[in-house]
Amino acid sequence: MRILVVEDEAGIADFVRRGLAAEGHQVDVATDGLEGERRALASEVDLVVLDRMLPGRDGLEVLRGIRAAKPALPVILLTARGEVHDRVAGLDAGATDYLVKPFAFDELAARVRAHLRSTSTQARPTRLEGGGIAMDLLSREVTFNGRQVALSAKEFELLGHFLRHPDQVLSREQLLSGVWGYDHDPGTNIVEVYVGYLRRKLRAAGQDPPIDTLRSMGYRLSTR
Repeated sequence: MRILVVEDEAGIADFVRRGLAAEGHQVDVATDGLEGERRALASEVDLVVLDRMLPGRDGLEVLRGIRAAKPALPVILLTARGEVHDRVAGLDAGATDYLVKPFAFDELAARVRAHLRSTSTQARPTRLEGGGIAMDLLSREVTFNGRQVALSAKEFELLGHFLRHPDQVLSREQLLSGVWGYDHDPGTNIVEVYVGYLRRKLRAAGQDPPIDTLRSMGYRLSTR
């Protein structure tokens, strides 16, 4: 599962990141509220661990922004404030759960497992389709107009991101964040390289790929 940790204290962020990674999760870290909200909304995230006091944007404001766009996304709020009215404020803002610092990692890990189990029992698509492309998320098989296409793990993830946002223009930064978990990096051309890989493999299946380039804007998977 992919977890976003939004925490400005480097020691706590590293402690949580390493612990969750040891549990088998893919963990990204944001160190301020603005970055945290952006990454929570732009990325395919399964759960957010969110600090209450953050630079840039307060944790409750970040939480409200997440809830407005992703009402079902589990968010565990971390805070040094343990008073009842603070816990109530966090829960009223939309927190799924609340953990007071200092906390034992085993407790955080147990809560993460519980909330991920809860979301996994809800109906989730196992197949994505659009633009003549069909993707089976369980078997990891991909076809384009009925012909099978062999993709690497990262190509599969990138194509899945396009299929989850059909006919939507995705900027280079959104793809970097959503697929690779990177912050803005003007020095990398990894998006361009992997879009090129996808196009070549789809074209080899017999037709022009439905991934368009919009100059100075980004890329779009066209299903029309």
